[in-house]
Amino acid sequence: MKGRLLLGICAWFAAGAAHADDSWRFQVTPYIWGPGLGGDVQPISRLPPVHFDRSLGEILDNLDAAFFMNATARKDRFVIFGDFTYANLTEDHSFTIPSIHVGGITIPSVHVPVDVKISQSSMTVAGGYSVIDQPQFVLDLLGGARLWHVEAEIDIPVHIPHFPHLPTSASETRTWVDPIIGARARLQLTPDWSLIGYADVGGFGAGSDITWQAVGTINYRVTDKFFVSAGYRHMAFDYDKDGLNLDVEMGGPLVGVTVRF
Repeated sequence: MKGRLLLGICAWFAAGAAHADDSWRFQVTPYIWGPGLGGDVQPISRLPPVHFDRSLGEILDNLDAAFFMNATARKDRFVIFGDFTYANLTEDHSFTIPSIHVGGITIPSVHVPVDVKISQSSMTVAGGYSVIDQPQFVLDLLGGARLWHVEAEIDIPVHIPHFPHLPTSASETRTWVDPIIGARARLQLTPDWSLIGYADVGGFGAGSDITWQAVGTINYRVTDKFFVSAGYRHMAFDYDKDGLNLDVEMGGPLVGVTVRF
């Protein structure tokens, strides 16, 4: 009888310990991302697209505001992933109106200076399952959605002769949602050092024609609850609907800090 009672008490404590291990675990990572920026922006079809290709240093000169953060929550093998990005920048660009023939008169091509303002924010939310969950290696398969909110504006600061109907400004604001599928992997190199890779792809014509991103970081454990990371991230989307054409790529280094609780 005493043996059965002792066995029951031990089983009760073991169940309690297993339940504690299955509790939710969270981590939050604010990070600094310094991407270069390239692509084409065409707020309305009446204006030609504006092409830009800017390095990190040029982006920092024109950056008005930026904020980046991601977070994960885990319980047993289930995982929820979220990432938020926001960037607002203003740049000087130009486009060329080709020469035209009107009433036997040739109007030469005109080089038009423009101010381009882009505000971009995205929220990625995905849920999934750890198909591999070992101390040295974890692989998560994820599915979810990415919400985009983009504001694009082009201002023409000067009057262009022979083109009185050319608008002095054009702007468009668009919000859409892209379905995504992705994977996240963590490789433990030593007790203090690890590698993390994340990639997703989506859009499939539901919002963007295509959107994708890839992130790789090397991470160092300062304490059990505090980590520092450095790596590289590339993100892209191609959206072309109802007169708004955005084909944008962003890629560059990142550094971040992670808090676990």
